[in-house]
Amino acid sequence: MSKVNEIQKCDIARTLGTKRSGLRRWLSRIGTAVLAVAAGYLLFGFYAGKRQAESAVRYETKPVSRGDLTISVSATGTLEPVNEVEVGSEVSGTLKTVDADYNDRVRRGQVLARIDTSKLEAQVLQSESALESSRAKVLEAEATLKEADAQLGRLSRVRELSGGKVPSQYELEAQEAAVARARAGVASAKAEVSQAQASLNVNKSDLEKAVIHSPVDGVVLQRKVEPGQTVAASFEAPVLFKLAEDLKQLELQVDVDEADVGLVCEGQEASFTVDAYPDKRFPARITQVRYGSKTTDGVVTYTTVLKVNNDDLALRPGMTATAVITTKKLENVLLVPNAALRFEPPQAQAEGAGQKGGGGGLVSSLLPHPPRSETRASEATSTNKAQRVYVLRGGALCAVPVSAGMTDGLHTEVTGDGLEPGMSAVTEMTTGKQK
Repeated sequence: MSKVNEIQKCDIARTLGTKRSGLRRWLSRIGTAVLAVAAGYLLFGFYAGKRQAESAVRYETKPVSRGDLTISVSATGTLEPVNEVEVGSEVSGTLKTVDADYNDRVRRGQVLARIDTSKLEAQVLQSESALESSRAKVLEAEATLKEADAQLGRLSRVRELSGGKVPSQYELEAQEAAVARARAGVASAKAEVSQAQASLNVNKSDLEKAVIHSPVDGVVLQRKVEPGQTVAASFEAPVLFKLAEDLKQLELQVDVDEADVGLVCEGQEASFTVDAYPDKRFPARITQVRYGSKTTDGVVTYTTVLKVNNDDLALRPGMTATAVITTKKLENVLLVPNAALRFEPPQAQAEGAGQKGGGGGLVSSLLPHPPRSETRASEATSTNKAQRVYVLRGGALCAVPVSAGMTDGLHTEVTGDGLEPGMSAVTEMTTGKQK
């Protein structure tokens, strides 16, 4: 009996021990779950706080001002003389002397070079001899005509005295033909005289052209020959010298892009710089905007000529210049930075600037959202001149409608109510951790 009681007690103890171990396991699982939830909540809160700190919005602003606006067009080109003359030779021969050098100032009619005239002088003498021979032939032809004419007169007198019996009609007509041939001989001889005279004139002209004179008052820019060099003028006149008529007046020929040519016209003021004097600006004025275009590497440009005063001769032909053409000047206008016109805040902030969050709180910020509307971006890039400038009022964005005008690339003229000098126009929005 006692043995049975002991066995029952052992079974009861085993059963109670099993129940207590199951309760401990259940309580342990609940505790683990609570700890996991607590840790997740802490991590979630830390992440949300970090996102909120990183999403702090900062605005960069620039002041709205009132002042003058200058609209300009930039172009490059080269300086050229107003009148550049190339001096050549119409006759062939060997250069005997070269009497002008680089940078020499020459006067109209001054001798620049001389060609050896030995051959030309011989040709002139030959032409003179041919002319004298032709004149002698004229005298001979005239004497023959006079003789034939006298013989015709005698025959006619005899026929008249003989009552038409002698000489015969044939003899009379033959003599008349001889007179006509004599007259033709005189005309031919005189033609030969004219031909010989013309040949003589050509040779004399070549002899005169063997001495090369300056056609203008100017400066020698280039000398392309040396004494003893042979000049061959068979098909075209070779260039011996290049002269600039007046270096005190130069032309700057620049290539204006087709996008800017509509702003450029005659009479506009300009200034330019050259590499030789990088710190100095030279004044100029537009004298011509050519209608003919040039296409280089697919870029269409129009040649524009500017008049340049060069009294001090500091500028030289061929210099490369960068010109700035003033197309328009606006005085005392309201100006905003171009970046302020380009700035467009996100849709949510434009509608509720200054609010830290919308409906949904932190969970809503973590969930995906549909893309924002592009309406305002399309308005900012449209061709309509009506735009908006955002200013800060009490830390919040405020849109001010304006009408944009001319721009110089940095600032734009605007008109409209609500925008005054001194206001801070928003140019950029940045997000990041506050310091």
